[in-house]
Amino acid sequence: MNRNKKNKLILFLFFFFVVLAVFFFWKEIYLPKSTFGFNKTIIFTFEKGMGAKEIAHALQKEGIIDWAPLFRVYVHIKGISGKLQAGKYEFSTSMNIPQIVKKLILGDTIKEKITIIEGWNLDNISSYLENNGIYQKEEFLDAVNNYDFSQEFDFLKDKPKNLNLEGYLFPDTYEVVSGESVKEFVRIILENFDKKLTKELREAITKQNKTIFEIITMASIIEKEVKTKEDKEIVSGIFWKRIKMGIPLQSCATIAYIKGVNQWKYSYEDTRIKSPYNTYLNLGLPLGPISNPGIESIKAAIFPKETEYNYFLTDPKTGKTIFSKTYEEHNINKSKYLK
Repeated sequence: MNRNKKNKLILFLFFFFVVLAVFFFWKEIYLPKSTFGFNKTIIFTFEKGMGAKEIAHALQKEGIIDWAPLFRVYVHIKGISGKLQAGKYEFSTSMNIPQIVKKLILGDTIKEKITIIEGWNLDNISSYLENNGIYQKEEFLDAVNNYDFSQEFDFLKDKPKNLNLEGYLFPDTYEVVSGESVKEFVRIILENFDKKLTKELREAITKQNKTIFEIITMASIIEKEVKTKEDKEIVSGIFWKRIKMGIPLQSCATIAYIKGVNQWKYSYEDTRIKSPYNTYLNLGLPLGPISNPGIESIKAAIFPKETEYNYFLTDPKTGKTIFSKTYEEHNINKSKYLK
């Protein structure tokens, strides 16, 4: 072989291996490991502090990518190695490296939906979160009992400092991002409350010379007493009337809150329990909210309906609210419906 042919062969082999290397790198980066429908999916959690090296090796170990060093080279060239976010992710062998990296940069973690029911109290919510593996009951209660959010949210300014966030955890469906701190989750709920309690509603409260705390406390009782919008407005009118006249609210819902037990009827001894939440013994509103009310109950507390009714009870068989104008009529209804 003459020198000229030898040089051409060397040049050909050089370009051949360059093209081969480029194809290899392109294939490993831009083609997913699985291209024929035989996909493998894993759920993996990257802890805070894990870098591109640890993430790459974890992905290779789980069979999502073939070559960890190439993953590291890609994020280094892109200058994004420090932007990969911790959390719980779902990855598939049908994803290529850019798609995986994009997911990590966006923090596109697995989100779990949870629903806070109207009328739940803090114990109900914390138990629900623990039972669903979202947060430990103790850590959630620590956040709502001890962390001060009043500097972030104006609607908490008139809440007594010694009270927790009972009443302010707005009932709704929320998405919990894996790895999200419990304080951040509570902050999201409070942000929702902030939106739901509109400027118009706050102005209406101010015009009545009431505080947001008073309205939420009243709404929390209404939420536990009756179900329909109309009944809530009527009961709100009865309760505000009683406060104005200096008559105890006598709400069984407050006794249920004290005892931690829901019953259709409470004994005389139950109504004698000494507690700042006992509206049989104490005039006016209880110490604070007894549940977390929905917007319908909050609006009912702000806009009560004036009627001639002064008493009410709930038929345990039908759930219907029975109203009465006089105490005598109320006693007759108790004999009839609460036997």
